[in-house]
Amino acid sequence: MHIRAVLFERLDTRLFYGWVILAVATVAMFSSGPGQSHTFSVFVDLIAQDLGVSSTSIASSYALATLIAALGLSRMGYLVDRFGARRVMIAVVILLGLACTAFGAASGVISLSLGFMVLRFFGQGSMMLGASNLVAQWFNARRGFAMSIMMLGFSASMALHPPLAQWLIELVGWRQAWIWLGVMTWILMLPLLWFLVHDKPEPLGLQPDGAGAIARGAPATDNGAIALTGLSLNAAMRTLPFWIIAAGLFTPAMLITSLFFFQVSIFEQHGLTRGLAVSMFGVSALAMAVAMPAIGWVLDRSNPKYVFSASLVLLAVSLVTITFVDNATTATVYAVIFGVNTAANMTFFGYMWAQYFGRKHLGSIQGVGQTIGVVGASLGPLPLGIAIDYIGAYDGILRLLALIPLACAVLTLFLVAPHIPAADEGGG
Repeated sequence: MHIRAVLFERLDTRLFYGWVILAVATVAMFSSGPGQSHTFSVFVDLIAQDLGVSSTSIASSYALATLIAALGLSRMGYLVDRFGARRVMIAVVILLGLACTAFGAASGVISLSLGFMVLRFFGQGSMMLGASNLVAQWFNARRGFAMSIMMLGFSASMALHPPLAQWLIELVGWRQAWIWLGVMTWILMLPLLWFLVHDKPEPLGLQPDGAGAIARGAPATDNGAIALTGLSLNAAMRTLPFWIIAAGLFTPAMLITSLFFFQVSIFEQHGLTRGLAVSMFGVSALAMAVAMPAIGWVLDRSNPKYVFSASLVLLAVSLVTITFVDNATTATVYAVIFGVNTAANMTFFGYMWAQYFGRKHLGSIQGVGQTIGVVGASLGPLPLGIAIDYIGAYDGILRLLALIPLACAVLTLFLVAPHIPAADEGGG
């Protein structure tokens, strides 16, 4: 790719090329929007009315589809390790656009469920996995800061995709809106991935963070494996830290999804308007955008297990705080806390696996980690749904659920980084 090589040479002389990769990964996080809950929320009532199905049926198919989609992410992580994030993400973007078009043609619950499944797999799962892998490969000492910047793309999606979807619906209808969301994803992502992305710094004669260059032409495999260290997936899963991190990431995926999914309903039960409840998503998105760089900065300058533990305590605070929301002021306080909490936990999804298990087999490990998170997200709304159906209120179960992140916060204090063999020892 002559153009790709020329672009690299010109940009690399002006700045560390990892910043270009970070910019593309941030756009990729934004482009995952068609597979995210905040975009689907705009379409639920319209789809229910058009297809003649209940909102409960849509929510159930969405949860089941998300769970099924999660099962393929470990394989996607393996493909990233084998073929590189760039090639995999190009395929993912093409398929995500096609999935958007297919979703707009849904005619019943079965086709709707299949549409949910592929959108969640390629958007919320695979796109985020590929973007996180790229950033983790190009940054080490500044990985926390880089991950937090990347997650600003998600914050931007949460702020922009719902109004964009609403505008498209008003302009062309909900079915055509999905076609345009897919086309926009192609236009935004394919040129960036094709011309700018390189999987790892080592084959280009660079090192993560721009911390000194490897001699140009130094021997290296195409994927830079010689320069990399890290545990294999099987070796990582045999360590206690893997499962501590898994528990610490499963829990916020489950509970943050619950709070997103039921925020409007909880606020309305507390006597607040639907409009106020919806407006608080914007407040949370702003809090996320402000907090993310600060969280990354702290991560790079402290022991990550203490920041991880603090974020889980903050999740417990979010769960309790929402039970006391009764006016605009308390709603805003909750929205800010929830936004900061979401920023922290989303940063950890990309950060923890590379930090504790190295880069050599990162795609496979991230794939399993992403599966764990998506399974948590699919199960998240169930406890609150059961509570409202059988008890008629949310507050009691929310306060009870707050005990789970508190327990995980204590557990994470026992995190100790496992031994990672040097490159000449092997990484298995």
